[in-house]
Amino acid sequence: MNVPGRRAERLADQIRAEVAEMISAELTDPRIGFATVTRVEVSGDLHHARMFVSVLGSPEVQQKSLEGLASAMGFMRREIGQRLRLRRVPELTFVLDHGPEQNERLEILLRKLKSEQ
Repeated sequence: MNVPGRRAERLADQIRAEVAEMISAELTDPRIGFATVTRVEVSGDLHHARMFVSVLGSPEVQQKSLEGLASAMGFMRREIGQRLRLRRVPELTFVLDHGPEQNERLEILLRKLKSEQ
């Protein structure tokens, strides 16, 4: 069953803000590097939330950050449920967002093309 209206979008924005706050201020896991929540996609039935995270550093640092975030998932779900007063908290999944890296590579290629002209 899909939720009508924009409920999923509003919930995604609220979850993104709360998780970003938790990552920056509350999580103390040393594996989590400089991570930024770029966007959140919530399923239509509000049972699953996919969080796209951008992490600065090498692929090893990125993988360790994802592992640290995965280990803190229970804490984050409980906090989201309490802060947003949700009856049912979506299952959280962290996915590495390669968008910023691709944008940077595209900018470099565009600059190179412009200098060749």
